[in-house]
Amino acid sequence: MPSKSLSIFSSIPPVPHQLQNPFSNPHLHFKTQFPKFSIIKCSSTTAPNSEPQLHGNPPTQIPFPEPETEGIGAAAPTRGQHFLEHHQAKVASTTVLAANKKRKKKEKPFKVINSVACCYGCGAPLQTLEVDGPGYVDPDTYELKKKHRQLKTILCGRCRLLSHGHMITAVGGHGGYAGGKQFVTAEELRDKLSHLRHEKALIVKLVDIVDFNGSFLSRVRDLAGANPIILVVTKIDLLPKGTDLNCIGDWIVEATTKKKLNVLSVHMTSSKSLVGIAGVVAEIQQEKKGRDVYILGSANVGKSAFINAMLMMMGEKDPVAAAAQKYKPIQSAVPGTTLGPIPIDAFFGGGKLYDTPGVHLHHRQGAVVHSDDLPALAPRSRLKGLSIPSNKETILKSRGLNGFSIFWGGLVRIDILKVRRCTRLTFYGPKALEIHMVPIVEANDFYKKEIGVLLTPPTGKQRTNDWKGLETVRRLQLRYDDTDRPCSDIAISGLGWISIEPNSKEIRMSDSTLEFVDNELQFNIHVPKPVEIFVRSPLPVGKAGSEWYEYRDLTEEEEEARPKWYY
Repeated sequence: MPSKSLSIFSSIPPVPHQLQNPFSNPHLHFKTQFPKFSIIKCSSTTAPNSEPQLHGNPPTQIPFPEPETEGIGAAAPTRGQHFLEHHQAKVASTTVLAANKKRKKKEKPFKVINSVACCYGCGAPLQTLEVDGPGYVDPDTYELKKKHRQLKTILCGRCRLLSHGHMITAVGGHGGYAGGKQFVTAEELRDKLSHLRHEKALIVKLVDIVDFNGSFLSRVRDLAGANPIILVVTKIDLLPKGTDLNCIGDWIVEATTKKKLNVLSVHMTSSKSLVGIAGVVAEIQQEKKGRDVYILGSANVGKSAFINAMLMMMGEKDPVAAAAQKYKPIQSAVPGTTLGPIPIDAFFGGGKLYDTPGVHLHHRQGAVVHSDDLPALAPRSRLKGLSIPSNKETILKSRGLNGFSIFWGGLVRIDILKVRRCTRLTFYGPKALEIHMVPIVEANDFYKKEIGVLLTPPTGKQRTNDWKGLETVRRLQLRYDDTDRPCSDIAISGLGWISIEPNSKEIRMSDSTLEFVDNELQFNIHVPKPVEIFVRSPLPVGKAGSEWYEYRDLTEEEEEARPKWYY
């Protein structure tokens, strides 16, 4: 059996036959020099009846597993190698500490989203300790889902109740709850969005057309930073019948420009009828450019419903979006349904879609009423203005509205101090709130007697006892600049608006006594303490809106700076 030889070359070139054994040729004289070898002790075991082999140091080596013990003898690490390893570890540690110190100094926190398992319905971290707290899951269910790696498919107990119509808030200080350790706070929800201003993202900001001023988020730049914004106006299908959306679009752009908020475009949408959703999807795909997309808006503005409509529209052509429809966010009338950012794999080309917690605004009616009364504040069908006085005969026979108080449910009281005889008030809001009118001198007694009975919300004896009443009073002084169009709108945050408008020309011309020289109007508006009142230019709704609305003449610079609107 020929003996085994060790070669330090991967291959040997062929040589002439007479030179294959150089030691047998007496005419050749040369000095032999053999390479030096190092013995390396490996932890791997050798097969039985096999001979150990020496491994040299060829130019190209095949990587071997890391030895479990350090080499000994010639292969043992030297003191210099120990010092070098210690020095490298010290430098790496110093670099990490310096980076963390620099990051703290600049106050740029890492984006930590979904680092633990979260409920896919509301985004709250899953937990098994607080039964009444957000994100609670039965321990046996949690362990079973964790074992089968299905934590992303869990709905917490609160989301299950919300999906069955229960009104359960989880935000302390809102919906009539003082809060506690089982509740999150509005500040905590807002902090979960603070990282957005440090990231490159596309912001889709939602505004409710019924509560345009109350849901606008005027400080949205504090959250979005310098990121581009697409403005989406929701619930457009609730506007009165015959409304010209061209007038509405121009009105929205004018209002947005006055707020000095630069947006890429304005889209008027309806998540229920899918009006305008396709345009938003196309705009997002065009402007996304690989970035994450965040749906931003105030609480209960319709973010989850909008996302579901988007996924339905995108799922017709995109298989990724079609698969994402399996895990849709929970929809509810309760502000604070979503308690954490919910990532959704909705785009084929990279980037995620995030449903974010609603920004809670203390100045909306939803922050003061009980959670069980919240559905009464949400219009469910097309708005129909209710005017007072309602007809021609009432106007001609009455003295007008001077000296009367009008109650809009138990949430708003309007004292009419001075108006023209031809003035009427038209209420646009939820139909569940009834309107009652009494003389101002009887208003206080009427409110104390009928609160919780005729004047609702609040409803129920317990909620009436806890109700603090209409503590805020604001005096409004307005003027009629044009008797052929409404004077202005009085918008009640979180509820709707009241249009102050003249009656038709036919009624005004039928009796010359209806005209007065003095065009000044005076009102006292009573609302709960944190609720805000906005006076704005009239929203052109209904068929009459398209008749009196006037488009403003724009310069070329204004035309270029204004965002385009679509529906």
